[in-house]
Amino acid sequence: MDRGRKGYDTIMNMQSELVKNRRKNAAALVLLSAAVIVLAFVCLFVGSSHMTVAECFAALAKQGSAAQVRIIWNIRIPRVLAAIIAGAGLSVAGLIMQTDLNNPMASPSTLGVSNAAVFGANLSIIAFAGGFLDTGNHLSSYTVGANPYATSLMAFLFSTLSILLILGLCRLRAFQPGVVVLAGIAIGSVWTAATTILQFYATDVGLSAAVIWTFGDLGRATYRTDLIMAAAVAVGLVFFSLMSWRFNALLSGDAAAKSMGVAVDRLRFLSMLLASVITAVCVSFLGIIGFVGIICPHVTKKLLGQDHRVSIPASALSGSILLLLADTLSRSIGNGSALPVGAITSLLGAPFFLAIIFGRKGEHD
Repeated sequence: MDRGRKGYDTIMNMQSELVKNRRKNAAALVLLSAAVIVLAFVCLFVGSSHMTVAECFAALAKQGSAAQVRIIWNIRIPRVLAAIIAGAGLSVAGLIMQTDLNNPMASPSTLGVSNAAVFGANLSIIAFAGGFLDTGNHLSSYTVGANPYATSLMAFLFSTLSILLILGLCRLRAFQPGVVVLAGIAIGSVWTAATTILQFYATDVGLSAAVIWTFGDLGRATYRTDLIMAAAVAVGLVFFSLMSWRFNALLSGDAAAKSMGVAVDRLRFLSMLLASVITAVCVSFLGIIGFVGIICPHVTKKLLGQDHRVSIPASALSGSILLLLADTLSRSIGNGSALPVGAITSLLGAPFFLAIIFGRKGEHD
């Protein structure tokens, strides 16, 4: 009788704990969503034009001056949307790569996606004088030869080529996490070397334009680029959410996941490909924005655990929060001009990286 009572109490305690965890996770997601909304408005009202909050609200309702309405609707709103979309995409891509590769230091740059994007953009700017940065060769007319998608398209094509090359090489061999990482490092080094050679032969104007492109800059965003990024990120989030239980199984190891009926190699290939494509799309439009894919997944897993049913949406929201904060900070300290948001995220990421390293060392001692 006592054993039955104890067993009943154990089951009830487990159910109670499960309900508490669900409520905690739901509350966390609600708070993160509210934080994104609040920070989006804060970011919308910060800038070098020194508009008051009342003027920003008036411009938002299209009742202010023509200049103020243009600033809000043509510059700040696309920028805020880009921060929300790209932050979510880069963060979830980092989470999925860390799960796939069983490597807490994995990020969207692991497969050399960013290196390939930089080479593609440099090739477009230096060799073909493409994209909006081509205006440096046409100082008398801003519109001559300006094509905001040429450089982005070239960056995306080379990123995709790099992804397919790496994953193809891994398919020839056993598709193991270590092989993917090593292949990514090797191919990434090739793209970096090719970029250096290309920049060596560039003119001063081409070189400066190519270097400027590498700065992560949300100011390049338009409604069209936001829509393209949103489509890629939305497809990725839906796919990853549907596969969340398979990612949970993968946390127990390949053998355990296979015993549960998970096609591990296929899951790893498709999810790595999609995570890399999301990264390629964001990087090709906005430039290099580092550490988002490392910081946010780590914080999310530390606070809410590793259940991908929760960590995927939480990572997406935390990525948006980080990029909104970084963009607000970049425009607040830029002294009339916005600093590259990629520099801000890197400054935040460096001490976080050190904290992870020393925290892990402490765990072993």
